Parts: sequence; structure tokens; C-alpha cells
Amino acid sequence: MTETATPLASMTSAAAGSPVDGVLATATIVLSLVLAGWALVAAVRNRPPDRVQLAGLAVLELALLALAVVALVALGGGERPGEPGAFFGYLVTLVCLPPLAWVLARMEPTRWGSAIVCAICVVTPVVVVRLQQTWEVVGG
Repeated sequence: MTETATPLASMTSAAAGSPVDGVLATATIVLSLVLAGWALVAAVRNRPPDRVQLAGLAVLELALLALAVVALVALGGGERPGEPGAFFGYLVTLVCLPPLAWVLARMEPTRWGSAIVCAICVVTPVVVVRLQQTWEVVGG
């Protein structure tokens, strides 16, 4: 029984050392998926992006900026990601996604604007997970 718990414990201990993994990353993922669901309902109902979607994008951007600050502070403290080039690429992409969704949704004030918000909010958790994976390559 302890043999099956050992690999799981080693996986969680590697993740525990990552500055981009934890409550903040989980909160950004959940927030993004909730916002994606809201935007999907709006798109299906043939509604343009509303203030709730745009405010949600602003809150999501603040959470992602906080995640980026945590990562940069860890870098300043001497920690290093496993794949620095990919990590910085994902970090820049992650911070740019909500403003991109906001601009495109404002340019397309139809149901497709809501679909754009939905699509970008579905992509955001994937980029957060990839950010975590590129940090943990060496630590695993």
C-alpha cells in the first residue's frame, strides 16, 4: 500500500516547490472556466459580451498578473524554471490573453464576441498548466 503512495507523494512534492502552482493558479483556472461558462451561455442565447464578462476579464487579468509577479519574485530569489524560453513565452502569452479577449469582444458586439471570450477563457487554464509544467521539468 505504501508503494502506491510513494510515487504520488513524489509528484506532489515536486509541484509544491513551484511558485506558479498553488491556490493562486487554481483560482485563475477556476475563474477562467466560470467566465468561459458564462460567455458560452451568452453566446448560445445570442447575446453580446456584457459587463459581467468584461469585468470578469479584468479580474482574471489581475489574478494572472499576480501569478506573473509571484513567478518573477521566485526568479529574483534564485529559482529557475526547467525550460526558461518556453516558460517566459507562456508567461507573456498568459498575461496577454484577457486584454486580447476584451479588445476582440469589444470589436465584435454580437454573440461572436461572447464566443471569443469563451474561447480565450478555455485556453487560459491550458496555458496556466503549461506554465506549471515548464517550471517543474527540472524539479521532477
